[in-house]
Amino acid sequence: MTETDNKALMQEIFRRLAEGDGALLFESMAEDVCWAIIGGTKWSGIYEGKQAVLRDLITPLRANLAERPKTVAQRFIVDGDTVAVEARGHNATRAGAPYRNEYCFVFEFADGRIRHITEYSDTQLIAGVLDDPKVLGAAAS
Repeated sequence: MTETDNKALMQEIFRRLAEGDGALLFESMAEDVCWAIIGGTKWSGIYEGKQAVLRDLITPLRANLAERPKTVAQRFIVDGDTVAVEARGHNATRAGAPYRNEYCFVFEFADGRIRHITEYSDTQLIAGVLDDPKVLGAAAS
């Protein structure tokens, strides 16, 4: 894929994420995708493989939030097979706390698929309002 293709795909993914639809993001990931979340929170770390991302990250996140996660892109920066996306979440927890995180996602493509995601965000907000993903993931199983 070209830079233009990568950017167009990320723009469409985030158009859908703004509506709470993460299906295209998940479909665009390689089976061996790696999603790294920076920081020292219970959510921080590396999620390796598409099924681990779904089971250990996405499912617990959905269990924390009152509605499907909504993330709105602010800016896209493209350099070859890398697309950086500045974005803001518009969410609330099931307990009613606002969860409006600010993100910078760095997506790396290989063979037309998302192979690596690095997520930079407000880790203090994450630690303050989101419950432990391991507890939530186990409860959802």
